[in-house]
Amino acid sequence: MVTGGELRGVQALASAAQSAGVDGLVVTEAGRTAYLSAAAAALAAPGLHLATGVAVAFPRSPMVTAQAAWELAELTEGRFRLGIGTQVRIHVERRYGAAFDHPGPRLREYVQALRACFRAFQGHERLAFEGEFWSLSFMPPAWGPGPIPCPAPPVDVAAVNPWMLRMAGGVADGVHVHPLHSVGYLDEVVLPEVAAGAASAGRAVQDVSLIVPVLAVVGDTEAERAATARQVRAQLGFYGSTSTYRFQLERVGLPGLQARLNERLKAGDQAGLAALVTDEVLAHFAVTATWDELPGVLAARYGGRAHRLVAYLAAPMWRSDPGTLERWGEVGRALKTPAAR
Repeated sequence: MVTGGELRGVQALASAAQSAGVDGLVVTEAGRTAYLSAAAAALAAPGLHLATGVAVAFPRSPMVTAQAAWELAELTEGRFRLGIGTQVRIHVERRYGAAFDHPGPRLREYVQALRACFRAFQGHERLAFEGEFWSLSFMPPAWGPGPIPCPAPPVDVAAVNPWMLRMAGGVADGVHVHPLHSVGYLDEVVLPEVAAGAASAGRAVQDVSLIVPVLAVVGDTEAERAATARQVRAQLGFYGSTSTYRFQLERVGLPGLQARLNERLKAGDQAGLAALVTDEVLAHFAVTATWDELPGVLAARYGGRAHRLVAYLAAPMWRSDPGTLERWGEVGRALKTPAAR
């Protein structure tokens, strides 16, 4: 996983990832756009699989998003996945100045509008999408991007709560699972709800990919693991401080932790925030292993659950120690062996 950033830096990471044997990059969106970073990566490292994971949907018209995804699918020769999400209300309304009401139904319609755009781009039908939130019905030939020699990009959505997971199972090609997740949440919430959504739409649940980010405390020495543990604790503390994810902590028997984390975050006490993320919390939401142990640990935790694993902290680890990307490549290759699966 890499956050959209300075484009030459993204290109350097993409080249390093390809050389290390990593399958691809998932580009998330914060202060920089995910689409430009994905394009930079594709040009620097042809052959990598690329995905936005996720780009913010609502500030962009479905047509604008569809055009960017279409060009990236063409550039990567079909190795691009479009991942979109709602973000949260304060960002959408106050940072982007866009509408947020009814985020679930709005995102479902967004996916449907994207597919209508893709069909029109490929020349399969005239653009004629009429929905509650968007109406798209005008695309003269001179303004269409034209067909491409590969399928339309898969559309994945970020989903956390049961309604959104069912919706994703019904209309999306994949689900981006939140980094703050436990095995129990995957087994008891994600997998059943996605399956229910797929069944309600007459789809096979096997057609919906689960894309799961992994927070790993990894290293061959205690000092190396302590260094990555500090990063993991900070990230889990940040996510856990958000009221939206309180239920994730409560369902593993940690009531009240979200409020304490939020208090430390508001006070600017990063050390106090990380200290609240105990070894018990790590055991629920992260994996701990040496590099040689990591493939087996990941296979045991995610086998039969995830279709794609995303190394959440691989990019900052690479920046501090470029050799770690080679280790992630080794982990990926080990996971592809029948023994690991």
